[in-house]
Amino acid sequence: MIEPDLSIAERIDALLDAEIAEAMQSHDRVFRRTAAAFTKARREPREVTVNFSGGITQRCWSVSRGDGTYRVVFLPTAGYFSLCVESDFGPLDIGVHGPALGCFGSV
Repeated sequence: MIEPDLSIAERIDALLDAEIAEAMQSHDRVFRRTAAAFTKARREPREVTVNFSGGITQRCWSVSRGDGTYRVVFLPTAGYFSLCVESDFGPLDIGVHGPALGCFGSV
């Protein structure tokens, strides 16, 4: 259980820690490799403005360093992670949502 008095960044870190721990205990080698690769790309959660279709923007939390093409962000109003593509205007949500490792592993 995640403590309610933690900051949003601490709650996001707790979610990521739980996902990674579960993946590293899995018998699925691909899942473990995805978790290891994500761990290398992981960053301390940082607020970022994400662009959505229709010109909507929202304050979200970047949780992985971008590779120049993609990065994973946490959408606090939805309570899940999103894969975003890098653009001239900042991260752009591309509709890939769910667990952080699922988003990260989809590319």
